[in-house]
Parts: sequence; structure tokens; C-alpha cells
Amino acid sequence: MKPNIIVALLVGLVLGFVGGRVTGGASTTKTETKPAAAAPAGRRPVDPTVFKVPLDGSPTRGNPEALVTMVEFSDYECPFCSRANATVQKLEDEYGKKLRVVMRQNPLSFHARAKPAALAALAAGEQGKYWEMHEKLFANQKKLDDASLEEFAKDVGLDIAKWKASMADPKLQAIIQKDQALAMQLGASGTPAFFINGRFLSGAQPLDSFKALIDEELAKAEALVKSGVPARDVYAKIIEKGQEKAAPKAQPPQQAPAVRKIDVPAESPSFGPATAKVTIVEWSDFECPYCSRAVPVLKQIKETYAKDVRVVFRHQPLPFHGSAKLAAEASEAAHEQGRFWEMHDKLFANQKALDRASLEKYAKELNLNTDKFKSALESGKFKSKVEADSAAGNAVGANGTPTFFINGRELVGAQPFDNFKRIIDEEIAKADKLLAAGTKPEELYAKINAENVANAPAAPAAGAPAEPPVQKVEVGNAPVKGPQNAPVTIVAFSDFECPFCGRVVPTLKQIEDQYHGKVKVAFKNQPLPMHANAKAAAAAALAAHEQGKFWEMHDKLFANQRALDRASLEKYAQELGLNADKFKSALDSGKFAQQIEADSAEGSRLGASGTPTFFINGRTLVGAQPFESFKRVIDEELKKAEGAVAGNK
Repeated sequence: MKPNIIVALLVGLVLGFVGGRVTGGASTTKTETKPAAAAPAGRRPVDPTVFKVPLDGSPTRGNPEALVTMVEFSDYECPFCSRANATVQKLEDEYGKKLRVVMRQNPLSFHARAKPAALAALAAGEQGKYWEMHEKLFANQKKLDDASLEEFAKDVGLDIAKWKASMADPKLQAIIQKDQALAMQLGASGTPAFFINGRFLSGAQPLDSFKALIDEELAKAEALVKSGVPARDVYAKIIEKGQEKAAPKAQPPQQAPAVRKIDVPAESPSFGPATAKVTIVEWSDFECPYCSRAVPVLKQIKETYAKDVRVVFRHQPLPFHGSAKLAAEASEAAHEQGRFWEMHDKLFANQKALDRASLEKYAKELNLNTDKFKSALESGKFKSKVEADSAAGNAVGANGTPTFFINGRELVGAQPFDNFKRIIDEEIAKADKLLAAGTKPEELYAKINAENVANAPAAPAAGAPAEPPVQKVEVGNAPVKGPQNAPVTIVAFSDFECPFCGRVVPTLKQIEDQYHGKVKVAFKNQPLPMHANAKAAAAAALAAHEQGKFWEMHDKLFANQRALDRASLEKYAQELGLNADKFKSALDSGKFAQQIEADSAEGSRLGASGTPTFFINGRTLVGAQPFESFKRVIDEELKKAEGAVAGNK
């Protein structure tokens, strides 16, 4: 799916979601007339709406007479949930008998092992060991396969036969489904989501955000006790008139889908007649699960529109899919032997087995000339073709997968057949008119694509979602490139292991070149929890900064994102001519851990929950945006600066 949606999904969608987190509370009819108190500087206000969140016998930890009840909807594969779990433990330590925690399950669909993990925890709960399994799962998020789950069950002392039987019990499936339905009903579509005495707090927020809300609710609860409500009845009393359902969120104005001039290289694999009335150009990735989901739809299109639609395949292997590039080259090697679509189907049917040995096995199964196939992979014969497709995709905005252009009209994601059908039928009607007017069939695609581009409505200036408010973002002790008195300051919150952060590096260099002397860039660390080497890489960059070589190390790390282990970091330090002993000592001592944590906390406070996030003179820009997006904001800020100078004369 598109990175800016991950950003939107990355960001929270860096990226409202990145890693499963959705930011902001639900918009609802309030049960209290008093408006939300203004939040302290740097903390987002929490909607005062109280929701009726039943407990329904869900796993509970803490005092049953606690004055504050926190219900969490969580996902064991979600890195933000793991981060929040550590915060919850701190809250339990601090508030003791005043706080109880209730867990409800919301395994997100794109986390393949989240639901089995939830079942494993609930099955452990059948033997009184839910919380022991709960902690095991969060401590081992990267090991949630069946064998590991069974190992954890043994570790916590379960009767394995009973545990397996519980795992298969439809009763537990029903619990998860009920929890998920409740989460959606309450507007908690992402994880983690918390309801603190019924009030919604979304995401892995800083400790202080939880404490502020808990303290507020604690004061209300204590007042109820003083008025005669027994402590055990406080939660029921607070939520009894609460909202049972979140009001529908206001939909932002929708921009028209992009329309682009899309070239069709003669050598690209395709099916359907070259003179078809409709040409669909797809940018895809053989390791992308959403691309796989689109395959049956394309087959349905082929069957329904055999004479009227041509489908052209182009490559966009995403950088975080380790086997995608080689799989793309393998498909081209099969294409050379006339078997592209057969290999295409093989690869999508076996997305978890795209290593070199598996690719050779598929070639053999398809009766390809295996020597020729192997030679093509070994020589990198089709590497430039794959890279050219990827560059062309980026140029037209197809930087996520799958992205389709139907006679130049963009359609993003694994959409249902009916969404394609609507556009295809519209385009066939246009094509029929052009053909009737004398357009030659072989000229049809170029003409209809050009007309679609010419007739595309301009996006209205007021149609875009409102820009977040300008925030005060301090540079502090962050590494900086550019003049101190530059009129524009860009503060980047980034992660050396994040592929989207790596993708934006050339854009920042372009900004540096084009706005020389007018822009300075400050770098702050926001290592995401799902990136195992990101913190160590951040420390290495700061250790290089200590020796005056931050930006050189910055470039090394982004150029080698798959090699950020300790040995590689030391190798880069040596290549940059750093004092090796001083560099190693800085890493061993954890000298920069506090600075990295402070950067990360500041990013979270500012709403930078995914990477990369930029603040341009305090204005938020999220994700690996194209140069033009930065340029628009920079030019506006330079104009303001020029106006301010003129006004002071």
C-alpha cells in the first residue's frame, strides 16, 4: 500500500496510523457540558466524552475497588502496543490500588500473527495465566510463530494439551470478534486505544499524558466516594450515562484521484490487445500482500474485458521487502522466455518463498531454460529494467503498491472489481466516441490518456485537509547543516532503519542545493520500536557527531540500511577516519541514550509518531514527500521572512 498512507497507515497515518496507531479522539455528542480543560503546553487535550465501555469478564489486573479503570484495546504484534505496555506497567506501579487495567483484544488485519497471539493469551487465561502470557508476548514480538507460542505456554507452566484445546475453542474466537466489534463501535480503530474511566486516549502516548487524565478522573472518583458511592460501584456509576457509540467522524474533503501521462514501454509484460480501448498500467511488488490481493481482480478483468482491456505490468519493489527486487528480476527472466504471467502467478502464490533457490525451483516447474534463467539473475541483466520501472513509478506518484493507472486515471490499492469496472466502463464509452470520430485504434491510448490529463480537474486550494497548527520546535543540541541564521529551519525526526527516511535523503540534498544559505536542517532521532538496529545506529551517528562527522555517518547509515549491526557501525567509523576507541566507548557506555530518548519523547509530544516527520519553521510535513511538497512550504516561509525584513526597514 502507499507509503504516505502507511504514513497515513506510516505514518501515523504517519504515518493517523503507523504501526497500528490512530491519533486523536472520536468526535461525539458529549455527556458533559463542561468543555475540555486546556491541556498543558505540548500535550494534546483529551475529549471529555465518557463512553460506556463494558468489562464483560475481560482479563483484569488490579484492585476491583480501584477508583480508575483503564480498558485497553491492544494487538500483540503492534510495536506501539509494546511501547505502551511499558507505560502501563509504570502507571500500575505509581497508582497501586487506585488503578485497575482491563485488556480487550483488537488484532489488526495486517499483523499476521496478532490473532494467534491473542488466542494464545486468552487460552492461557483459561488456566489463570493470562497476564504471564501477555508479558511473554510483548517481550517477544518478533517470535509469535506457532512453535514460539507453545514454548511460551510451557514457560509459564500451562498444561499444553488443555491450552491447545482452548486455542481451538470457538468461544475464544467469539471473544476476540466481540472485542473488535466493540472497538469499532467506540471509534477505536487502531491500537493501542485506552478508555480511562470511559474517556478515550489513543496511541502510545507519553507517561505524562496518561497521568494527567488519570489524576483528573481520580479526583472525580474520590468526589463520588465522598458523596456515598461505594468504591466498587464507582466505574459503573461513571459510565452509566456514557455514550455507547462514537459519532461518525467528519470526512475530510476528497481530492480527485490523480491523472497522469503514463508511458507503456514496448518491452513491459502485458496481456490484452495493444489496440484495447482501455490500458491499465500497474506498478506492483511481488512481496507485497496487497499486490497479491489484486491478482484475482485482474484475472476477473481479463475474463470480463478480454477484447477491450490491456494490462501492463511494471515493477516497484519496495525497499523494505528484502526479496522483491530479485523476484522482479526473476519475472523478467521468465518474460524473456515467454512465461512472464506464469511466473507472475507463481511468485504471488508463494510470497513467503522468494529466495534464490525457490525462484530457480519455479523456473524449473515452468519448464524454462534454467541455465539461461540462472545466468540472467547472476548477471543482473534485468536490474536496470526493474530500476527504470521503479523510477518511472516514483515520477508519476506510484511510490506505493499496488498502484494502477486506467487510461492515466490513478487507482490505488487492492480495490474490489466494481471499483475498476466503474472506471473501465467510463473509459470504454470515451474510447467508442473517439473511434467513431475517426481515431485510429493504434493511436487510441495516447489520445485518450492525453485527453484525460487535459480534462483532469485542478485540486481546489481549499480541498486539502487543514494543515496542523504551527508548533515551536527547538533545535537544541541536534546536529545541524546550514547557516545558523537561515530564514528557514527544517527539524527532521528520523530513523536510520526506516526505508521511507532513506528515500527522502536525496530530496533533502536537493533542498540543500537549491536553497543554499537559506535553509538549515536539524536532525533528531526517532528510532521506531519495530526497527531492531535503529537505536544503535542513532547512537553511532551521535558518536560520529561528537567527532565532527555526523553528516558523513548519516549518509553511510542511510546508504547501508540493511547493515546496521555493531560490526558494520564500527566499520563505517573506521572508513570515516574516526577515533575508533572513542567511538566504541561511546556505544558501550550508552552515552547518547538519554539524548535519543529525549528526541523521541519530543517527537511524540509534537505528534511525530511515525518517520520521517519534518517541521519546517514549525509547520508539519509527514512522510517521504516529493521535493515539490517541501518547496511549497519553504517558498511560503521565505516569502514571510522577506516580508518581515521589508517591514522592519
